[in-house]
Amino acid sequence: MTAESHGQDTPTTRATISRHSRLSPIWIVPIVAMLIGLWLLYDDYASSGPQITLIMSNAEGIEAGSTLIKTRNVEIGRVEEVRLSNDLSHIRVIARMSPDVEPMLVEDTRFWVVKPRIGREGISGLNTVLSGAYIQLQPGNSEESSDSFDVLEQPPVAPADAKGIRVNLVGQLGNSLSVGDPVTYHGFTVGRVEEARFDPETRRMRHRAFIEKPYDVLVTDSTRFWPASGIDLKLDSEGVSVNVESLEALLGGGVTFGVPEDVPLGQPVSEDTTFTLYEDAENARQGTFNRYLEYVLLVDDTVRGLSKGAPVEFRGVRVGTVASVPWEFSIDQRSRRAGFAIPVLIRIEPQRLGENLEDMDLETWRARFEGWFENGLRASLKAGNLLTGALYVDLNFQQPASSPYLANSYQNRPVFPTTAAGLAQIEQKVSSLLDKLNGLEVEPVLDGLNRNLAASQATLEEVQELTASVKALTDNPDTQNLPGTLTATLEDLRVTLKGMSPGSTAYDELTESLERFDALMRDLEPVAKTLSEQPNALIFDRPRGEDPQPRAPR
Repeated sequence: MTAESHGQDTPTTRATISRHSRLSPIWIVPIVAMLIGLWLLYDDYASSGPQITLIMSNAEGIEAGSTLIKTRNVEIGRVEEVRLSNDLSHIRVIARMSPDVEPMLVEDTRFWVVKPRIGREGISGLNTVLSGAYIQLQPGNSEESSDSFDVLEQPPVAPADAKGIRVNLVGQLGNSLSVGDPVTYHGFTVGRVEEARFDPETRRMRHRAFIEKPYDVLVTDSTRFWPASGIDLKLDSEGVSVNVESLEALLGGGVTFGVPEDVPLGQPVSEDTTFTLYEDAENARQGTFNRYLEYVLLVDDTVRGLSKGAPVEFRGVRVGTVASVPWEFSIDQRSRRAGFAIPVLIRIEPQRLGENLEDMDLETWRARFEGWFENGLRASLKAGNLLTGALYVDLNFQQPASSPYLANSYQNRPVFPTTAAGLAQIEQKVSSLLDKLNGLEVEPVLDGLNRNLAASQATLEEVQELTASVKALTDNPDTQNLPGTLTATLEDLRVTLKGMSPGSTAYDELTESLERFDALMRDLEPVAKTLSEQPNALIFDRPRGEDPQPRAPR
């Protein structure tokens, strides 16, 4: 047997085994390099922070590897990748965040792109003109973490932890507001509109408004909201009214709120309370009267000028509102009334009369109106404003009642009895007057007028002939020379009278002649007296009278 077969190791075999069991020093370098690489990978993974996904509508200004993510102007992450979604409907941005910001990545954390913007607040983001756009992070308050976020189109109006109250506003499509529009109270800005969206199911606009502290106490359950259009001009049956809001609202619109007059201030509301956004201040005030009685007016006259929102008044005091003109007009009325009336829906609002909402009983009020109908309460349409031609509904008692009251209904609404409107009464009077005019005998009057006109024409011809004669007289040269002749005659008379002035010879002679004539008249006075008593005294002597006889005293 050989040495190998006996299990004995030869020197050659022992040398081979010893050479294979030793580790060569050359392997130390790659092992150390591998360990260092693994440590670097672990350190990079441990210090890289979480990865998040941002969903955007477009990637304007966003670049992979260079766009930063900041909060309070401190870098907290960087965009690593920008790609389209699988359905090509949006952009998916992959970003790596710092490890210390992981507590901020919760459900209500908000992101938006900071870039140059021009808005109502002025120009913002000018610092990004040179440095480029970046993504801003606003931490949330939720306790649920998240790694996917929607990037906002506009910066948020207020931080999520801002002190104040957020309310929801629901209004018509025409009352839409924009994000950032001011929320004002008596012209003073107290908040902003944070969100505006259209609900296609209800076809209404839904807004979210933030009202900052300490003005949040102004919002109560009696508060009403309406758009602030800057200038509100309205023409209705009550005349012309103009309402001017603040300059900011005048330029950009917004929303305002307040508590209507004669309404309690109400109690404070909680977060996310929903309010109705009314069309204007008047509708907001009318919205306070939320409990009412509905009646239908079957109007036989024209309703031109009567519109929704027109007042219903009782002797000048508003007691209700016109709800619809016309209302359910397509209903067949031939089986109900002889005439085709126009239905008008009105609301009687007892709250306008100072009725407390808690103590108000609508059935009691309905019974009152039933009794008043029996006593002659009737409705009619009257002109409220001559400038606009608007009509309103007037309630008053007819004494005696124009017709007995018969209870009736129209589309499950009680019918309010009506009477002819003022315009219809005027029309009747005008028709009666025209009938009387048609009954007059006009031909004799016209014959007399013709004779008077003929006489007037003859008189006019005579006046024309007289005018022609006068004109011919004035055109005669002798008549035209008459002023000169008259002037010469007056001059001669003046010279003559000048010779008869006091102190002249003629004046003295005339005076002496008048004195002698006066003396002569005095001498002739006894003779004239004698002749008056005895006309024959010039021929016979005057008889002597009897001597007077003395008389004895009595």
